[in-house]
Amino acid sequence: MVVVVSGALLGAALFTLLALAVFHLLSNYIRTWNKLKCVPGLSPTLPILGNALLFKPGGEEFFRQLIEFTTQFRDQPLMKFWLGTLPFVVLLHAETVEVILGSSKHLEKSYLYIFLQPWLGTGLLTSTGNKWRARRKLITPAFHFTILTEFVEVMIEQTNILLGKLEKKVGKGPFNCFNDIALCTLDIICETAMDKKVYAQSNSDSEYIYAVCKMSNLVFRRQKMPWFWPDFTYNAFGEGKEHERVLKILHTFTEKVIAERSDKIENSEEFQRCGSDSDSDLQSKKKCKAFLDVLLSATYENGEKLSQQDIEEEVNTFIFEGHDTTAAAINWALYLLGSHPDVLKKVQDELDDVFGNSDHPPSMEDLKNLQYLQCVIKESLRLFPSVPIFSRTLFEDCYIGGFNVPKGVNAVIIPYALHRDPRYFPDPEEFRPERFMPENSSKMNPYAFIPFSGGPRNCIGQKFAVLEEKVILSSILRRFQVEAKQSSEDLHLVGELILRPRDGIWIELQHRTK
Repeated sequence: MVVVVSGALLGAALFTLLALAVFHLLSNYIRTWNKLKCVPGLSPTLPILGNALLFKPGGEEFFRQLIEFTTQFRDQPLMKFWLGTLPFVVLLHAETVEVILGSSKHLEKSYLYIFLQPWLGTGLLTSTGNKWRARRKLITPAFHFTILTEFVEVMIEQTNILLGKLEKKVGKGPFNCFNDIALCTLDIICETAMDKKVYAQSNSDSEYIYAVCKMSNLVFRRQKMPWFWPDFTYNAFGEGKEHERVLKILHTFTEKVIAERSDKIENSEEFQRCGSDSDSDLQSKKKCKAFLDVLLSATYENGEKLSQQDIEEEVNTFIFEGHDTTAAAINWALYLLGSHPDVLKKVQDELDDVFGNSDHPPSMEDLKNLQYLQCVIKESLRLFPSVPIFSRTLFEDCYIGGFNVPKGVNAVIIPYALHRDPRYFPDPEEFRPERFMPENSSKMNPYAFIPFSGGPRNCIGQKFAVLEEKVILSSILRRFQVEAKQSSEDLHLVGELILRPRDGIWIELQHRTK
């Protein structure tokens, strides 16, 4: 009898707790719904499901849809939509973006980033709070100017391999250069960050490159479908098995890189040296391979070392972010230059001024002098930002564009749309690198152009990325004449984690004649 009563009491207690939890979630949902009622948004918006049924599942169709929505709401400061019970506001102007990115409070990535965690863990991209601050502080020495200077040698070496591959395509008609560039940037990030040659360029069917693209697609599809957010439904009815297969490819690759590097440098003089970020150490004759060595030798302020899992999640993050985003940016720049012969000529005139008739590799001083090429890179990133969409969760209630947006709402920023604000970029669809000459850009709102995000949580590797783009683009354009073989209608933009053309970038190469 006592057992029966105790069981009944336990059941009643569990039911009460469940009811209270549901009541709390429901009341919070209704309260947020009412607070956001005055914000213009998409319709129809269904209870519980929100606008989820409105969105197309494919990356190309969804991105086209999203741009149509942002165009429709361009004159509004905000646009609202719901994914299931999760509220989002899209920030459409630099002034509203600044409220979030310029703050030291709204640093947490939105809920949707949880679906990146099986791949990237809670590394620098996805972590929040004290963990993010501690990691950022630990990793910053890996991007010291002196270390970046040392990396140019590796960038040149791998770019020369790329040039040899491109040489074989000269005069042989159009070809897709997207994968060639991606393999080159993968070789560069693995050698500069991990001191590990992976010879991706000699393996044009790289399983890792395929897995990155596939995982980006899987994650982005899942983010738009609330019914697949629970692991149970995703594994039982969604793409869970494919997700696990691709995840194994990605993790096997990085685990192998870490293990080989760790064995090579453990207890060595080089390992001990990399624990310091003083200028005298960084400028020593012995090279200090930055990123992985910093992680392997780093300790928190309390003296605790990073765990194997800590190291793996940062390496996964940096290999992904350090090759895929840069590869996309270089490809878009080649497409735009190949579509605008007048701009291409200006770039090559600058290259001739800096390098003359020599074929010596670029030095840091040479790269600094390529100011017009830097404008081309920025304008390419304006039109085709490598990361087309990202989001944060509001840490507290705040006023954005005249609306009181409650704590917990997800703020979405779409650089592709933001970069087309005609107030800052007249004729925004036109390719005009001169926009970024100092005399033209000095008075621009810094949050009108954010290809590397902005504020305290901006991209830690942006100087590395621009340096790599300069090395690769200058090397290609010194040797080859580039002609794009696609119109803008042929691109079929796929806006997932990275902005890609559906069928790659098709160009034709000829040797330059001076």
